[in-house]
Formats: sequence, structure tokens, C-alpha cells
Amino acid sequence: MVLDEGDGPARPSARVLPLRRPGDISEVEAALMASMNAAIAELQALSSPDPLPGTVTPAPQQARPAAPVFDGSRLAASPDPVDIRFEREDRPLLREAPLLDAAPLLAQTLPTAVSPPSMDRAAPGTAKASPSAPPAPVLEGPVLEGKAGGSPTITRAEAAEAETGGSGRTAGTPLHQKSGAPNFRSALATAIAETRRSLLVVFGFTIAINVFVLAIPIYLFQISDRVLTSRSTDTLAMLTVITVGAIVGQVLLDILRRRILMRTAASIEVRLGAPILSAAARSALGGSGRDYQILGDLAHLRSFITGGTLLSMLDAPLAPIFLLAVWFVHPHLGVIVAVSIALLLVVAILNKRATAAPFAEANAYTTMANLNLEALSRNSQIINALGMIPEAVRMWGRENAKSLSAQALAQDRNVLFSGLSKAVRLGTQVTLLGWGAMLALEGHLTGGMVIASSIIASRALAPVEGTIEGWRTYIQSKSAFGRISNLLRTSPLNLERLRLPTPLGRLDVDRILFVPAQTKKVILNGLSFRLAPGESMAIIGSSGAGKSTLGKMLVGSIIPTAGNIRLDLMDLKNWDARQFGESIGYLPQDIQLFPASIKANIARMREDVTDEMIFEAAALADVHALIASFPQGYETIIGSDGAPLSGGQKQRIGLARAFFGNPKLVVLDEPNSNLDTAGEQALAQALLAAKKKGTTVVAITQRTALLRCVDKIMIMKDGTVQAIGERQKILKALAEQKKAGTAPKDLLLAD
Repeated sequence: MVLDEGDGPARPSARVLPLRRPGDISEVEAALMASMNAAIAELQALSSPDPLPGTVTPAPQQARPAAPVFDGSRLAASPDPVDIRFEREDRPLLREAPLLDAAPLLAQTLPTAVSPPSMDRAAPGTAKASPSAPPAPVLEGPVLEGKAGGSPTITRAEAAEAETGGSGRTAGTPLHQKSGAPNFRSALATAIAETRRSLLVVFGFTIAINVFVLAIPIYLFQISDRVLTSRSTDTLAMLTVITVGAIVGQVLLDILRRRILMRTAASIEVRLGAPILSAAARSALGGSGRDYQILGDLAHLRSFITGGTLLSMLDAPLAPIFLLAVWFVHPHLGVIVAVSIALLLVVAILNKRATAAPFAEANAYTTMANLNLEALSRNSQIINALGMIPEAVRMWGRENAKSLSAQALAQDRNVLFSGLSKAVRLGTQVTLLGWGAMLALEGHLTGGMVIASSIIASRALAPVEGTIEGWRTYIQSKSAFGRISNLLRTSPLNLERLRLPTPLGRLDVDRILFVPAQTKKVILNGLSFRLAPGESMAIIGSSGAGKSTLGKMLVGSIIPTAGNIRLDLMDLKNWDARQFGESIGYLPQDIQLFPASIKANIARMREDVTDEMIFEAAALADVHALIASFPQGYETIIGSDGAPLSGGQKQRIGLARAFFGNPKLVVLDEPNSNLDTAGEQALAQALLAAKKKGTTVVAITQRTALLRCVDKIMIMKDGTVQAIGERQKILKALAEQKKAGTAPKDLLLAD
């Protein structure tokens, strides 16, 4: 056997030695081959009743006997040489290879052999029998047998099963592999680092551009004081050529820095778009889709990077260069420019303090208005049907009006400070020209110096004024980046999870409590039950009992306030999110299909699936005939409003999506609420087929037709378990109570 190291460094190929007689084998080689024979014999004895024929000899291309198969949940013998591999891995861990007469290769292979499992382990998916272990008690409600809502207990046999990972494996056998976590923090850090590097390059170009800007005032100064007095055309020509060259360099560098900023903004959006959407989807578990708005923040950040405000802010630190140039013309003029810059900075600080709060308030109201707009878009049909357009507009307009009011207040203050900054700049120009003329009259300056200093001073003040005018854009971009950074840094998807073996479907619910933060009302209070792999249970109860909330909690859409929900002994929050989603199925009460083909909706929008998997899910849900009735069949495009499907058809397509990929746990919330008789028959067939496949099913229903297809029934009332037990016992007890007139009136049970 040759160990395939996967993505690790490739091992140098072993040299094949010529065949030798047995008498030519050294003592070391003979010992190594004897050890190899013993290891193979032990592995065969543990995994197969048939002895392993043949031994390791120097013969070339010797066929190897049956190899144990490890499929992630069971260990068995295969009649043919097969690959031993992890589930969902593309490369085998152990593969067939010709046996080589190379002692170093054998020496490297022996220490890395796969440890065989213990012989006394239980069969896959079952616990080892234990004569002393008492049977696990069934959870019973007060209506039935008296032990009210006790927490699930685990027998000794189940504890042994837990030690083997629930599939008969020993602790020494590999159980899982690392799952590649998205690591949004790393993506954010990479984007920040690239942006900083780009801004450093752009700032270098900005320095050169501002140096080239001095060419024009110097050109005017030289013409006024040298060319006009000397009347030299050669001097004029040389000065003109140099100035034109400086202008061309300035233009080219400005184009280059803008192109760099545009590509930097596009790179940020490419790098952070998918992480933001993924983190926002995960954050929506709390019931709010507000974080989806952060994608709009990413677009706003891109607009800021490519806009003029950032260039003005990059030019502002270079104002001291122009201040120094004016100072060299005359110190008095330098003092005037320095005072003007100081005044502009004061105006900028006041502008920031005066507009920060109104802009933040406006952003908050804008977000709420956008959320209302999305809600109106989703409910457009009922709004039109019930004539609710004025109320819908009023609901959106209320938040939008508050946003506009806050924006108007902030803009008014911003315009006021922008006017002050412009007044300071124009006053500086007048002061420079007037005081420069006085100095020229006294003989300290020439006319060209006065004009040049005025141009240079305007260049020093322009970026400061531009920064003040664009301060609103900067504040909004800073807030947008703060929201992006907070979302990516705090996302639970950053935590790397171990990828466990495919679950068997055991579900344990242990004393869960759920109290929403918004209402502080107890929705679920101390629920406990357990389902073995392949068992099915119906949850019934009156409206508001917490059934749908429990269903969402079983699939990880809602996190309980207290208590634990475990799939195959592992808490739901500790499963890898991708693997957990592939291992379960969920049909919500409110069916939502994506605007794509029926095929894509059944496949959960995945592109790495086969047509056989899609057909298997459709056949299991008994919707193949329904899909075949459409002109385009599986390629029929579903609109954003669900057209051309009816409510019952959408529910049946959603049922096929829930059963896609052979999930081990399926939660169905009111799966027959929109079904006709044929649809209910198809649903019953799907539940029976799921039971044959060993799928654990939890069905929430108010209709009795589904009860004959399950193993257990749980009755909920006011967020607690009123009764739980075997189907026949529950139905018999309810029938007796109904005869006596003591049955709960809010349960929809037939005779």
C-alpha cells in the first residue's frame, strides 16, 4: 500500500529493485516483510471472516486481497480492491499500488497504517447490547403516564455508542476532517492592506502632481519679471516647453491615480461582496434582514474611493508645501495663508461636530425605510387585493420623511460651513493681492511675485475647502466601513468547524427555553424529547403554542435562549454550517422559492449536483408527474411571485427540496396546509419512503391525515409539552378524553 498524502508534498517515487531470490533478501528486509504480513493478517481477521490470502513478497504486480471500506459511517469488507476515503473527499487516503521490493518504502508505510476498529464495537447506527443497562425511558406527558417532561437520558449502551461516534468506530479511527472556514476577518484584512498599498502609491503620485502644479505660477512669475524686461524669445520658448511638460506630467499622473483608485474600489467590492452577503445571511438568524443593507454600504464605499472628496483629502496634507512656497516669496504673505488654513481647519471641525448626529440619524431612518420597501415588495399582491396602497405608502413615507428631515438639517449645517470656508478662501485672495500690492509699492515685491503667490495660495486652500464640502460623504463612508467591518469581524462563520461524519439522524432536545429579546415573552419553556434515527414524530397543538418556533429551532434558524439541541450528540451550533445544511431538510410554513428553474430550486441552487439526485428528490416527494405536466418540465422558470405555480404546487416543490440530497433530519412545518387529497397522498408516500431510508422526520401539523404516518405524537400547549408518546397511545388517550368531554378543545383531532 502507498499512502496518498493528499495536498501535502509529493513523496519521491521509490526505485523498483530487480527481482531477487529469497536467499538474497537481507535480514532487515525479511523482518520488515514479516511485520507487514502480520499487520495485514490482523486487519483481515478484524474486518472479514475470510483469511487474507497471500503474503507480501517481492513478486511484481501482485494483486492485493479485499480491503476494508471506510465510508464515514461504517467499516465493512469489500470483495474487490476499493478506495478507502473520507466522505465528500475527492482523493483516496489509501489506493492500490504495485508492491515494490524496496525496504525503505515498506519502512515508511508500516508506521502509518490505518488502525483497525475494535471487534467488540456495535454495528453501525446501533448501540452495543448491555444486559445490565436499563432501557431508555420514553418521555411521557402528564396526560398519559405521569412522568412529565423529563430530560432525555442515555443508557450505557448509548454511552458506548457515543464513544465510537455513533457509528461503531474507535477513537483511533479518523472521524472528521477540517472544514475550510470562510475567515471573513482575513478577507477584510487583505482588502484593507491592498487599499493601504494603493493609497500609498496614489499619495506618491499626488505629491508629484502638486509639485508640477507649481509650474504655472512660476511660469507667470518668470514671464512678468524676466521675459517682459529682457524681451528674450529664447527664454520664453524654454519656459513654455518646461511648463507644458510639467502640465502633461500632471495630467498623466492624475489619470493614473484615478485609474488606480477605480481598480482599488472594484477590488474591494469583489473581495468583500461574497463575505458580506454570507455574513448577512448568517446574521439573519436573529430574525432581522437588516444586515443585507450592508451591501449598499459597500457600493457607497466604492463611490467614495472613486469620488473627488478622497482626492481633496489626499491633497490637503500637501498644503504646507504651497505655504512654504508663499513664505519664500514674502513672510507676510506666508502668515496670511497660514492663518487662512487654520481658519479653514476650525470650520472643518465645527462642520464635523454639527453634522455627525443628523447624518447618523438620517442613515438610520433610511435603512428602516428600505426595509419597509422590501416588505411592501414581497406583499405586493395582498396590498393590491385589499386596497392597502395608501397605507403601504404611508408606512414607507413615515420613515422616509424622518430621513429627509434629518438629511435636510445636516445639509443646511453643511452648506453653512461650506459658505464660511468659501468666504475664508476668497477673503484670503483679496488680502494677499492687497497686501502684496502694498509690498510692491514699497519695493519689496514685484508684480509677478504677487500674482504667483495668489495662485499658489489658492492651490493651498482648495483641498481644505473641498474636504469641508465633501465632509458628508466622508462621514457616510466611515459609517459604512464601520458596519462592514463589524459584520465581518463578529460573524460566527469565522470560527473554523470540524467536519464530522454524515449524521445518522439522532435528535436530542434538552430543556430548551426561548425568550425573544424584543418581547421578553416566553415562547418555549423547558421542552425535552428524543428521536432515534429513522423515527418520525408529529407535533400538534393550538395556534401560538410555539410549534413553528420549535421547527425553526430544530434546523438552526433560531438559537435557543437556554438548553441544547443536538444532532448525533453534537450541538447544532457546533456543526459546520455547510455540512449541517446538507444533512437536513426543511419545509417552512411560508414557502419561498427562488426566481430560477424548478430544477435549480429542488437542487437548492447548487451547481455541483447530478440530474439523478434531482430526480430522486422529485420522485421521493412524488412531484415528478406534476413537473412533467409543465411545458418546460424541470426547466420551467419560477417567477419572483411564484408563478406559474399554485400554493399547493409550491409546497410540493418545497417538499422535494427538503428531501434533496438524502438528508438525515427533515422538519416539515404545516406540509399539507395547501395540499389537496392527491397532494396529501403524495406527502404520506414521501414520509413512508423517508422512513425506509432511515430519515428522522418531525412534522408540524394541524390536520389529522398526517398522524397515521408517524411513530410518535407530541402535543404542545403554551410553549410546553402537554403529552408525548407512541402514536397509538396518544390517539387512544385523546379519544377517551374526547368521549369523556375532557379533551382539549383547541386540538383538531378527528374521531
